[in-house]
Amino acid sequence: MGGHALLILLSVASLALLPGATPLQPSQAWSLFKLRQLLGDPPVLGTWHNYTDFCYGGDYKTASAFVECYEDSVTQLHIMGDPGAGARPLPATFSIDAFFTTLSRLPDLKVLTLTNLGLWGPLPGKISRLQKLEIVNVSSNYLYGELPRGLSQLGSLQTLVADHNMLGGKLPGWLKDMPLLAVLSLRNNMLQGTLPESLKDMLSLRSLVLASNNLSGNLPDLKNLQVIDMANNALGPKFPRLGRKVASVVLAGNKFSDGLPADMLASCYLLERLDVSGNRFVGPFPAALLSLPSMEYLSIAGNRFTGRLSGNASCGENLRFVDLSSNLLTGSLPGCLLAAPGKSVLFSANCLSTAGDDSQSQHPSPFCRNQALAVGIVPEQGHKKSGAKAGVVAGIVLVGALVVSAAVVFVVRKASAPKARPARRLVENASSAYPSNLLADARYISQTVKLGALGIPAYRSFSLVELEAATDNFQVSSLMGQDAHGQMYRGRLSNGTPVTIRSLKVNKSQSFTRHIEMISKLRHRHLVSALGHCFQYNLDDSTVTHLYLVFEYVHNGNLRGRISRKFFFFSLTSIVT
Repeated sequence: MGGHALLILLSVASLALLPGATPLQPSQAWSLFKLRQLLGDPPVLGTWHNYTDFCYGGDYKTASAFVECYEDSVTQLHIMGDPGAGARPLPATFSIDAFFTTLSRLPDLKVLTLTNLGLWGPLPGKISRLQKLEIVNVSSNYLYGELPRGLSQLGSLQTLVADHNMLGGKLPGWLKDMPLLAVLSLRNNMLQGTLPESLKDMLSLRSLVLASNNLSGNLPDLKNLQVIDMANNALGPKFPRLGRKVASVVLAGNKFSDGLPADMLASCYLLERLDVSGNRFVGPFPAALLSLPSMEYLSIAGNRFTGRLSGNASCGENLRFVDLSSNLLTGSLPGCLLAAPGKSVLFSANCLSTAGDDSQSQHPSPFCRNQALAVGIVPEQGHKKSGAKAGVVAGIVLVGALVVSAAVVFVVRKASAPKARPARRLVENASSAYPSNLLADARYISQTVKLGALGIPAYRSFSLVELEAATDNFQVSSLMGQDAHGQMYRGRLSNGTPVTIRSLKVNKSQSFTRHIEMISKLRHRHLVSALGHCFQYNLDDSTVTHLYLVFEYVHNGNLRGRISRKFFFFSLTSIVT
């Protein structure tokens, strides 16, 4: 080691003879070689030799490893392993604490890049010693644990990128104490929980990338952000508030529901990319999104958007990619999506008129209308007769209500009559995911309404949105238990009724109508009654994927406990008497 130090000193002395060149401080040169040693002399640093001039010699520099200096001090350090090779974790003898201790001997370091090197361990808090850091990229390593509080002491830090690691815990609220942080990217880690409301107080933050984590709940106010990527989490159900300067919004693969805020999005004139695919959005598709002047990429695939598209709708001149697949859209595809070359347009699994183009298959028109009814939304009609149709529907509902009321009065007056009454046909509340071939037949719940007189709620069909609200999007905290068939959740309906919800996976070959009919009839004061059900289905082929059964919630423990207590009380009474 002494020989190496001598060579370094000799090389530094020779540099001192060069006009206008300030040699690198010997202690910092030693630190660079120490970092190479701690990394196990990786091939990417094969050009680093004892005589290397890190500051003013360009012969050692490669695209993957180089140093930048200001006068006699290192200001930038870039070491990037081969991303194609897939860096393995460094040996067990590696110490990330020692590694960052060595880094702290480069006090003027402003830019640090350490990617694909196999670094492992928790990011140490002593990173706070590098007070001048402005940009940090430690992506594609094996860092784990929570973000260290020491990061909040880096008052000059503007960019933090730690994608593709194993960082966990919640996103800390102390990030608001970093006044200059503009870019935060933690893609593909293990973050969990909800995002802190303090994000809205980070006025300098412009780009937030948290895709592919385990985040949940609603997003805070994001009006200051220009780039948002939250794909592949469990966020929702509310769509976040955005600012007018937002340029990219990616929320694909989450649990957002309800409708898109058309008025807010219509004012986002700088919006270039919007991806809300793979969520649970319902309601009319805001066709104005197609004509936003900066829009280049738009994807709403895999939702339940409704609405009638017009062939005369306009498109922005920058629009290059549109994916409308697997929704409930009707009408004609806008001509501007088909006429201009260079556009990629996907629109299969809707109910659109394709004018002879069978390359992207469509459902028949009744399918989209039935499914729209199932989620409680009627698609917009472009005909003037829509008002008359609505009046007819309202009239039918009113007449039906009068008929049901008259039937109830008749039942009350004839309660003592021994003659059996024929089963009445009632219409249930449409489920958010209910096959169209079952919507027309509600006979299996026709007998349950009369139990309302006994104080037992009528059996009905629930929407998926209702059950998500009752269980806070099926949070783990609501989970009561699970087995090979599914899960059991505890929830509370919007009217305050506590319930238990049984979630069951359904195979295509399973028949469930008879089971539901039987469960709906097993209702008595002394039985835990089923309150209803809900189907979740695949929009592409309308097959049922999940069945949710909703039961009363029993506050007084399980059956064994109740029987045991009653037996003990009976035995004690017998002994006393």
